[in-house]
Amino acid sequence: MTEFTIARSELILGGQKSGKSRRAELLARQWVQQSPEHRAVMIATAQPWDEEMRMRIARHQQERAERVPGMTTVEEPLELAEAITRHSTPAALVVVDCLTLWLTNQLMPVDFDPNSPPAQVEPARVASFLIAIVQAPGPVVLVGNEIGLGVIPMGREVRAFVDALGRLNQQVAATCERVTLMAAGLPLTLKAP
Repeated sequence: MTEFTIARSELILGGQKSGKSRRAELLARQWVQQSPEHRAVMIATAQPWDEEMRMRIARHQQERAERVPGMTTVEEPLELAEAITRHSTPAALVVVDCLTLWLTNQLMPVDFDPNSPPAQVEPARVASFLIAIVQAPGPVVLVGNEIGLGVIPMGREVRAFVDALGRLNQQVAATCERVTLMAAGLPLTLKAP
């Protein structure tokens, strides 16, 4: 296993299937192996909207259990600040996977009406989330997508989402001690302690 230095807080960004979650799991596994008192908690933001998503979540849970035995999974689609505060301890590494779905849950809820005005991110919710990262007594690893590297998307909702995710990623990156960009399973350090 490749050894990574575990930062107090790390944002892991990348495209789909770039190795983001795998890196977060490796950090959690390494943390747990460092001490018998250490544990890892996964805060999952995905919601099972349809059958494919239910199957995907079940597959991820099974694979995660194999890669990081004993990791606890907590499902929290919206209240990340409270979840981090509740589960972070000096002995617990918290993984949040993923920020992109957290933002989707806010901007495009299940009862989303495409004819209504675009939903807005609640600034107070983001501020509380950033404070929870800073005040967490144990390490926090956050996973999110970098989707702003491609063409400008068509449709106001999609453009608004790409803009909101870009702003969120910048805020979280400014808050975290380390920022890693994943591409083809390889980490590129963008910010280091």
